[in-house]
Amino acid sequence: MPRLLPSTLTLAVALAIGSAGAANAPAFDPQRLSQEVKVLSSDAFEGRAPASPAEDKVIAYVVGQFRSAGLAPGGDLQKDGKRGWTQAVPLLRSEIIGTPKLSVDVAGKAQALTEGVEIAARPPLNGDKAVSIDKVPLVFVGYGVKAPERNWDDFKGVDLHGKIAVVLVNDPDFETGQGDFGGKAMTYYGRWTYKYEEAARQGATGLLIVHETEPASYGWNTVKNSNTNAQFDIVRADPHAAHVPLEGWITRDLAVDLFKRAGLDFEALKKQAQTREFKPVALAGETLSAHYDVDSKVITSHNIVGRIDGSKHPNETVLYSAHWDHLGVGAPDAKGDRIYNGAVDNATGTAALIELARAFGKATRPERSVVFLNVTAEEKGLLGSEYYASNPLYPLAKTVAVLNMDALDPHGPTRNFTTSGSAQQDLLDEMIATAKKQNLAYSPDPNPAAGHFFRSDHFPFAKKGVPAISFGSGNDWVNGGVAAGEAAEKAYVTERYHQPADQWEASWPFTGMVQDLTLLYTVGNHLANSHEWPNWAKDSEFRATRDATDNKRH
Repeated sequence: MPRLLPSTLTLAVALAIGSAGAANAPAFDPQRLSQEVKVLSSDAFEGRAPASPAEDKVIAYVVGQFRSAGLAPGGDLQKDGKRGWTQAVPLLRSEIIGTPKLSVDVAGKAQALTEGVEIAARPPLNGDKAVSIDKVPLVFVGYGVKAPERNWDDFKGVDLHGKIAVVLVNDPDFETGQGDFGGKAMTYYGRWTYKYEEAARQGATGLLIVHETEPASYGWNTVKNSNTNAQFDIVRADPHAAHVPLEGWITRDLAVDLFKRAGLDFEALKKQAQTREFKPVALAGETLSAHYDVDSKVITSHNIVGRIDGSKHPNETVLYSAHWDHLGVGAPDAKGDRIYNGAVDNATGTAALIELARAFGKATRPERSVVFLNVTAEEKGLLGSEYYASNPLYPLAKTVAVLNMDALDPHGPTRNFTTSGSAQQDLLDEMIATAKKQNLAYSPDPNPAAGHFFRSDHFPFAKKGVPAISFGSGNDWVNGGVAAGEAAEKAYVTERYHQPADQWEASWPFTGMVQDLTLLYTVGNHLANSHEWPNWAKDSEFRATRDATDNKRH
């Protein structure tokens, strides 16, 4: 992000905003936040990849901080009947060995493809030890969506066995902003994870997503850096039911060229794909081949869990979460740097979790329990939070709320805050009301088309009905306004997000995070000392799941 130098005025404004209406909140230390982010994103932590030597360093550091904050271990039960500091998360880990051989064949003429340049082939997550695909036909299937409740089917009964599906990223509504998929706001059908899942249900041999920067909400570098290294998934009884042999992305330029050489117009077909009438189109005379060996094995990563037992209702839980992992060591950037340090994403969230733990540890013990969950493998598909939500250490029916923190802004204070997505719920209403007392406005997700609601660790909890929010720092900076905030966000996404350049900066004042943590603490502390059970809005897709467990709360 562009540098914002700290100043006496900036700090004074931050303290004034942070203290307004939050008299019971502790004073958070921006210097300590900075130091924690500096440590976690240092080269010594090697980009914090799950199941790497760096994981042990992360666990040791965070557990040390939790212990000094006064937390009790909140993880798996040990042989002695006591809880440890971690929750074991079994994962399937898959990595391509060597350089994959990839090519397309057009009218009998082979064209080699370079991994990370025109294509980003992911290592298979179905347990296969090799990928060996020879001249498999390509079929364009629009957005790859089958949504009966919306009367939408991009497949129209086409048999994809022995074929590779080519699909567009995001939803059919993205280009026009109008339709049955939420307009510009992405639905789960727009997420790449859904598209791979649906391809498996359709029996395809492979699925390639056409990358375009605007609908993806990130550039090709992010695709390359996120997909060409080791991939992870939860351990599944039948992994082939969830993953096709070949998963990957291709550049828009390659897609346009392939369509053209097949006698097709990419833009015209994209417009057709935005309608119910679209029908799959074969890329006549074109096939794809892929050959590479795979190192595939089940490994164990860990969520880190600390806890403060409630004084009156210890079986009721307020949960704060953030992910500790990043991308580890990967392809070098233009400067030769191979360590993806992940300072903003998400050393900031982990530091926030530590400082919230410290604040609760120093305060009077709350009536309800408060759990601090530092999850693994978010970057691999929210796997640590997905595992916890499927194997909760504390009952989800009695989990009051989840407050997640991902990629907070280390710059100065703002006049607002945001969330990933804008799903209506009591928890959001309470946060908005609390923020107002701190002179902070709520700004709905400024880029709902990016599908952030489905890209943060609160989502697995939401699917289980638990009221959950992923908090985001505001973009209306006290120094510079919305223009400065938006410019910084754009620069971060372009220049640093999922790149080695996401590194700690000595110039970051962290006074904005002080403001954020004041709000997050105040909301969580209120919930932890109340009898409230926030719920989703009546028309929310998560309401019925929550209501089904109502008898366990009352």
